[in-house]
Amino acid sequence: MVKVLDLLQGMQRGAVPPAPIARALGFTLMAVQPGQATIAFEATERFANPMGTLHGGIFCDIADAAMSCAYASTLAEEESFTTLELKINFLRPVWKAKLRAVGKVVNAGRTIGLAVCDILDEQDRLIAYATSTFMTLRGDQAKGR
Repeated sequence: MVKVLDLLQGMQRGAVPPAPIARALGFTLMAVQPGQATIAFEATERFANPMGTLHGGIFCDIADAAMSCAYASTLAEEESFTTLELKINFLRPVWKAKLRAVGKVVNAGRTIGLAVCDILDEQDRLIAYATSTFMTLRGDQAKGR
């Protein structure tokens, strides 16, 4: 069984294909190390809500990807995880921008973990802030995930 960090680093290098959602939305895993991951995404009118700004669901997707990769990078070979909760604060509107979602693990307990994510624009302005709670799965719960 492959350690999740090795798989994620393979994705970062392009040796492992990205997740289907990453291909669909066009975001990229730019960096990953134990407990931290960065997702890059270019916001365009393609992802606009009816008011013309970036749809909130896209913010959630890239924040979730960054925090999930950060948390997954801390897991052992036989472990998997699931998201229990995701919360996001939208701080600035975005029309078109190159965004960076930086996920960091705040606490990785035996079963429950917490991660945070800053979504930043090209000027390093904080655009959105997210938190997520994860549950580590082991044994039969982790099989096939």
